[in-house]
Amino acid sequence: MAAQNEVTFRLTRCRRSVPRARALAHAVLGEWGVGQDVLESAELVLSELVTNALRVRVPSDRLVGVRIARSVEDGLLRVEVSDAGSGRPEVRAPGDEDTGGRGLLLVEALAHRWGVEERAGGIGKTVWAELKAPDIVAEPVGREVAAVMVRPGQRVRVWGEWRSVASVRSEQYAAGGPAVVLVLDEGPVLRVHAAEPLTVRQSGDG
Repeated sequence: MAAQNEVTFRLTRCRRSVPRARALAHAVLGEWGVGQDVLESAELVLSELVTNALRVRVPSDRLVGVRIARSVEDGLLRVEVSDAGSGRPEVRAPGDEDTGGRGLLLVEALAHRWGVEERAGGIGKTVWAELKAPDIVAEPVGREVAAVMVRPGQRVRVWGEWRSVASVRSEQYAAGGPAVVLVLDEGPVLRVHAAEPLTVRQSGDG
């Protein structure tokens, strides 16, 4: 299975959608191995773009579209937010007394570049921003899961190497307590406690 280079999702038009977008971005970028500074900047940029999209006057049933993509070759991370509203957002210069209007100033400061495009085949627009992410990885970073969560077809890190999991079965230790038995493509069978943390990734991801 090829590494996933983009994630898309839709958000309802409510205030909860901003923290939800941040949480989803955090999870995706963490899987991609994005550094902490870039991750935090991307979350802020996405928050501002989603906030702006939610303020646009459109029919209440219109959803906000979000796309997060990476280009490993260029070392770039791209976030896009689409809405059904008309007009184009512009950077404003709010005064010291103004409490809002700084969203796009923040986007402009954090992003490598940003812009607005008309939505292909539909009404509205897409506001996008690209951030430099030189440490972005070409394949998913292995993630830690409890042994009981490992499934056939995944790869598991054991004895300093990646091994494909052929089958998984559950057992009980003689002294009691759940165990998991992993039959691997090479080497001996692995028998561990069900709660033992193991590093896994999908077969074919590197």
